[in-house]
Amino acid sequence: MRIAVSSQGTDLTSKVDPRFGRASYFLVFDTSDESFEVVENSQNVNAAQGAGIQAAETVANKKVDIVVAGNFGPKAFRAFEAAGIKTALWADGTVSEAIELVRNNKLKILDKANVGGHWM
Repeated sequence: MRIAVSSQGTDLTSKVDPRFGRASYFLVFDTSDESFEVVENSQNVNAAQGAGIQAAETVANKKVDIVVAGNFGPKAFRAFEAAGIKTALWADGTVSEAIELVRNNKLKILDKANVGGHWM
């Protein structure tokens, strides 16, 4: 399984970023070999518009199965839904904690966006 988590930093001890589209980084963790990749999101951090959909495209291209972040706007949520990628809300700790919650099926999978467009 490949798990993407919005992150404030570049390692597994980094805090989960409560934003999705404007998160600083995404950490993509592969449970098959316990490796992770850091994906920069600098192009969307200060974007005037379209940050969610562009970030969703970047993450979806990493062939992930699920994305964890503190919030998902409607465009990002729809993009993931269309790609068959699950989304889950959680931003109360570190990236490694988020990964463990996914592995243990402790996060609720979203059925809709939890914030409106242009939420910051």
